[in-house]
Amino acid sequence: MDQLKLVALDQDDLEIVATHLQDAHVKVGDVHWRPQEKRLVMGLNRFDWEGAVCENGHFRRRRTALRFDRVLAVKCRNLECQAKEVILNLLTIEFVETASPGGSVVLIFSGGGELRLDVECLEVELADLGPVWDTTACPAHEDQTSPALSAAPR
Repeated sequence: MDQLKLVALDQDDLEIVATHLQDAHVKVGDVHWRPQEKRLVMGLNRFDWEGAVCENGHFRRRRTALRFDRVLAVKCRNLECQAKEVILNLLTIEFVETASPGGSVVLIFSGGGELRLDVECLEVELADLGPVWDTTACPAHEDQTSPALSAAPR
């Protein structure tokens, strides 16, 4: 698979980005809030779901960058932001519009952790950085309904 590069400017776009980032691993130390630039940037190791569900599925992770622009504030809940070596598992990303086109982007992690970004508007970019490596495990969820994923070894 070629390197993925996506831009999200509305809620539908963000859902596609969130789908590709489900079960990405994020080290707390790889989350960088730059208030002067109104930007939050993070490095992730995303699970390659597209490669996992194809006929000759391979379980791989890819180094990926995720950037949010026009960020006014960042708040975290149930996360130890000073524990830079802790690895978080990203479940999904949601957007709640408050004053159009602004609102809150919420990154939801397993274990109940959340990172909320108050944004002027949605302006998100996901870009694979190049490194790819095999992994032996496919992330699994109790409510998983996809036959292709249910058949995958755990």
